[in-house]
Amino acid sequence: MTISYQYQQQVAQDRFALRLAARLSDAADELPYDISERLRATRERALGQRRVAPARMRARLALSGGSELALGAGDGGWWDRLASVVPLLALVVGLISINIIQNDNRASELAEIDAALLTDDLPPAAYTDPGFAQFLRTSSIQVQ
Repeated sequence: MTISYQYQQQVAQDRFALRLAARLSDAADELPYDISERLRATRERALGQRRVAPARMRARLALSGGSELALGAGDGGWWDRLASVVPLLALVVGLISINIIQNDNRASELAEIDAALLTDDLPPAAYTDPGFAQFLRTSSIQVQ
């Protein structure tokens, strides 16, 4: 919000400056040569300083990496700080909930496998027998 307010102020200042320059230019033709030259030189100096200010502002934003814009580190108050912390908290809560859900899913998959092994007709030791693994391979080939 601070940046947009500053931009609005800048636009208002620019409009005022254009109106003032138009008024001053109306009577510039009637001034003597030496005064008009001094005014021209002063005007060029003012424009040169005016062009330097946006360059400094761009350099400041570039050096800060745009962190003022992204995190609201300006003079916005505690609402801006809160608004910059809320997405971080949402990310942390989301990652923690994903971890909990994945752990629960993994535990339920392991419980299903254990229940299937314990309720099957074969003893669990049969699954570790190399001959039984060969029997399963050959029986699956014959079924096809």
